[in-house]
Amino acid sequence: MPDLQKSRDTRNISIDKVGVKDIRYPIVLLDKYREQQHTVARINMYVDLPEQFKGTHMSRFIEILNRYHGEISVDNLEEILGEMQQRLDAGRAHLELSFPYFIEKRAPVSGARGLMEYQCRMIGTLSDHFDFVIEAEVPVTSLCPCSREISEVGAHNQRSLVRVQIRYREHVWLEDLIATVEGCASAPVYSLLKREDEKAVTEQAYHNPMFVEDMVREVTRKLKENSEISWFRVECENFESIHNHSAYAQIEMTTGD
Repeated sequence: MPDLQKSRDTRNISIDKVGVKDIRYPIVLLDKYREQQHTVARINMYVDLPEQFKGTHMSRFIEILNRYHGEISVDNLEEILGEMQQRLDAGRAHLELSFPYFIEKRAPVSGARGLMEYQCRMIGTLSDHFDFVIEAEVPVTSLCPCSREISEVGAHNQRSLVRVQIRYREHVWLEDLIATVEGCASAPVYSLLKREDEKAVTEQAYHNPMFVEDMVREVTRKLKENSEISWFRVECENFESIHNHSAYAQIEMTTGD
C-alpha cells in the first residue's frame, strides 16, 4: 500500500512537534511510602518532522504506548523516547504525562486521615541528550500580611496554587517536593478537617501571613538548599478572596554544581 506520510513535501517547512495529544493511559509511579502508585495519565507524544516528509505515522505512537502497557514510569521514559525517535525516524522526541498523584495526610490535631490529590506532570525530551522535568501543583492557604496589619479584627486569606518544576541530579521524591512547598505557605490544605483541626489551621495561617512574593521566595530558598536540584521554576497564584483578580509571582533559577 502507498505510504503517503513518507511522500515528498515541497514547501520546505519543517515541523517542530507533530504527534498525538491527550491520550488517557495507565502508568506506574514510584511512591515513597508504598513503593508504587498506579494512576491514569493524560499523555502527549510528539516528534519533529523534517521538511522533506509530508507526515508522520500517528499509529506508531499508540503502538509504542501499548508495548509499554503497565510499565510506563520515570525509570523507562528515556527508553520510550528512544523508541519514538527510532520508529518515527525523528531527531527529537517529546513526551508529556499529566496525572493525579495522591498522598495520605493527617489532620494536624485530630489525626484524621484523608487522601490529598496533587496534579503533577513529567516532561521528557530526547535529542542528542535526555532532558527530564517533573512538575507538581500544590494548593496552599495564604493570609495577607497587609490585611492583618491594618484590620482591627481578622484578615483576608485565600486558596493559592504553587506550581513547581524541577530538574534534578538524583531522584527527588514528589512527596518531599510537595512537603517543601506546603511548608512555605501560611498553612497547608487538607482533604479532611475536624473542628479542632480547622481552628488550628486558621490560627496557623493568621500567625504566618504571606504575600505571593513571600511564598515564591521561601520556596526558592528551600529548593536552593537541595543539592540534588539543578534547575527550578516556581510560580504562585493567589486566588484573591476580596479582589476580582489573582496575584502572581514567578522565579526561575539554575543552581550551582
